[in-house]
Amino acid sequence: MMSDSFARPGAHPLRWRILGFLGVAQLMLILDVTVVAIALPHIETDLGMSREAMTWVVSAYTLTFGGLLLLGGRLADLAGAKRIALAGLLVFTVASLVTGLAGSSAVLLGGRIAQGVGAALLSPAALSLVVGLFDGDERNKALGVWSALGGGGAALGVLLGGLLTAGPGWPWVFWINVPIGLVIVVALARMLPGTAPVVPGARLDVLGALLVTASSGALVYALINAGDQGWLTATTGWLVLAAAVGYVAFVAWQRRTKAPLMDVRLLVRRPVATGTFLILMATALTVAVFFLGTFYFQQERGFNALVTGLLFLPVALLTMAAANLTGRVIGRFGARPLAVAGLLVAAIGLTVPALVMNAAVVAISIAVAGAGTGVLFVVASATALGQVAPHEAGIASGIVSTFHEFGASLGAAVVSSVAAASLVAETLAGFRGGFLVFAVTAAVAAIAAGALSPGRPSVKV
Repeated sequence: MMSDSFARPGAHPLRWRILGFLGVAQLMLILDVTVVAIALPHIETDLGMSREAMTWVVSAYTLTFGGLLLLGGRLADLAGAKRIALAGLLVFTVASLVTGLAGSSAVLLGGRIAQGVGAALLSPAALSLVVGLFDGDERNKALGVWSALGGGGAALGVLLGGLLTAGPGWPWVFWINVPIGLVIVVALARMLPGTAPVVPGARLDVLGALLVTASSGALVYALINAGDQGWLTATTGWLVLAAAVGYVAFVAWQRRTKAPLMDVRLLVRRPVATGTFLILMATALTVAVFFLGTFYFQQERGFNALVTGLLFLPVALLTMAAANLTGRVIGRFGARPLAVAGLLVAAIGLTVPALVMNAAVVAISIAVAGAGTGVLFVVASATALGQVAPHEAGIASGIVSTFHEFGASLGAAVVSSVAAASLVAETLAGFRGGFLVFAVTAAVAAIAAGALSPGRPSVKV
């Protein structure tokens, strides 16, 4: 169990300040998906990377991050959330230094994988601490702030990436994490009270972590390769089948082992299942927007990295504003109407560029889509985590964060393949197709959210 200062609502006098530092740490993890996106054309040129390798710069990080998150959440429960959060932040900081020094694609991808390991330790432990620090309406507000940082951070990453890439160069999109990470480590080490292990002495389910990571890797690999080999080829089919078999094996192993990585029964709880679906959609749509927008503005329109980053500023502002507002009203309206509204707004924002494509239309439309995803981030977190018991906070946080990163991996893989024609040649067909595919996806998801999302009581805590 966590200490009493975390168990009682409002008991810890520094809880909001701690939330600020934890939020900035989480912001770095989110930024590292989109801050890299705007630097990709420059990295591609400097290191001579192919379209597939370029996509893996995003997917290697998010896949490792997502694949090991359940293990990170379990470690937070076993060893204490404070200890794991600090360890993860240190690993991420050192890996960021190494990645910025990369002189080849192999070193760059290796550094991205190491960053993913650190992020997988930090993120679920940090969210577990936030859930423990707050309760009741205060928890909803804290999750609103947390989600605003996450959703808005994705957009701010593109702005920051533009400033750094156009200024000191693309290595600084990684090096910027080093001084910030060190400051946060020192601050949190002093402010956070110790957290005792929830299940001291229990074993780690390493096999489970390997199964879920390998399965997701096979799926992402299939989606990336589909851009060149085709969606209906034997290779794509076998890889998707291997991923499905791996996921089934993971579930079977979790039900059999004495020390499971997660209680798979959590996934059949309606709030948790709905929350994971919504976070998957939110991050997939977000990454698709940034991937398409970044390459359209820089490659098709010829804008430099700084101008491209500035064009994403409205996306950041609307995403954070929508997330903050949702955190304030979700207790009044409930998850269902907000989830449906968020997805429909995103669908509208993604549809317009597929029909009318020029710089002004794309900039305005992706800002509208950002507002929709900002709503989803809050609804997903509040729905999935609103009613978990204290001893389930770490693993539930890990589940939410896992689907967050898997959504980013899948979004990058799908959009890279759908828009492959525009990424390797001067044509708008790939960009139009990419926006259209994700607009349809958001609209279908809105129908599913209307049927699956729990009513108002499920998001109250």
